[in-house]
Amino acid sequence: MSGTRTPAALVLEDGRVFRGAAYGAQGATLGEVVFCTGMTGYQETLTDPSYRGQIVAQTAPQIGNTGWNDEDDESSRIWVAGYVVRDPARTPSNWRSRRSLDEELATQGIVGIAEVDTRTLTRHIREHGAMRAGVFSGDALAPDDELVTQVLASPSMKGADLAGQVTTRQPYVVPAQGERRYRVAALDLGIKANTPRQLAKRGIEVHVLPGGSTLEDLLAVEPDGVFLSNGPGDPETQTHAIELTKAVLGQQLPLFGICFGNQILGRALGLRTYKMRFGHRGINVPVLDIETGRVAITAQNHGFALEGEPGQRFESPFGATKVSHYCANDGTVEGLRCEDVPAFSVQYHPEAAAGPHDANPLFDEFVTLMEARAGHNRAAPPAGADRVRVSREALEKQK
Repeated sequence: MSGTRTPAALVLEDGRVFRGAAYGAQGATLGEVVFCTGMTGYQETLTDPSYRGQIVAQTAPQIGNTGWNDEDDESSRIWVAGYVVRDPARTPSNWRSRRSLDEELATQGIVGIAEVDTRTLTRHIREHGAMRAGVFSGDALAPDDELVTQVLASPSMKGADLAGQVTTRQPYVVPAQGERRYRVAALDLGIKANTPRQLAKRGIEVHVLPGGSTLEDLLAVEPDGVFLSNGPGDPETQTHAIELTKAVLGQQLPLFGICFGNQILGRALGLRTYKMRFGHRGINVPVLDIETGRVAITAQNHGFALEGEPGQRFESPFGATKVSHYCANDGTVEGLRCEDVPAFSVQYHPEAAAGPHDANPLFDEFVTLMEARAGHNRAAPPAGADRVRVSREALEKQK
């Protein structure tokens, strides 16, 4: 932070006001205030498209110690609506640092606030739930009642359709490292950069496709599997992605979904989703695998969840499915596994930048599904193999 202190305020929709100092850009921003419990990885958090529309409060008291580098971004920009910290670093110290966090926030126009009692803020959110809020500084400051009125006029996260705002506009390819073993079509609903990297390490060529892609677009890349990415907003709004997932399941293509992708798969299978009280955001969430009994410490960022009970088995239009994972803290559904089609999903992030890496082997499980299908295909051609392939030129004309 600079030596000059500019007053700022974090205003919640219930009228609670937290005073502090401007951090990053000055002005006004509106969004849903949430807390993130990660003690490291603030750069990855800020550039995660899943945080679109959210004002993120860090529970770790000191933020910005390692500055900002040019290697750890999870996308092309910072996506959070606003940023709340307690004690920002005065001087960053890391051999990879190129500039301070304060400077990067200001450059990208992210309105933040520092010197906030984030412990009290977190306890307030835990008691009352995530809610609409605003950060105001500089000329945007006004009497409290006027600021609360602005916050109350802002849209709710319930019913928010945000995936279309963060998805890629054009398809792109992340090549396999070494010899290509398989090709995957990844539906970008807010994908993080480390996800294609993790797949590429396993010899997978990843075709990242816009969220509005059709089944024909997916089949045009001749995929061995389909990946549903993380993303922001209310999964109930994603009618297109849900219908596309149903079509993929009907093709018997191996499918793997994470976070938002888990909710999309669940809705395609007939489950409902709901808005959580304050969500899971951080890199220390324990998840139990019902089949093995193992607990993984996971990275998560979600404010919605699937309805269901740990171990529940239910019939879907695509056969039997079971709730395969749940959160050890609150029993939230954390994963699904289909028994009659090659599909599974988890609510957490196996790519986990900046960690932990307990869930990384899930990418290997996805590879195993594709290996099994490849072995089956050598014996008999898959249903739908005679579909007309859409040329790359035709694909581009559709964009």
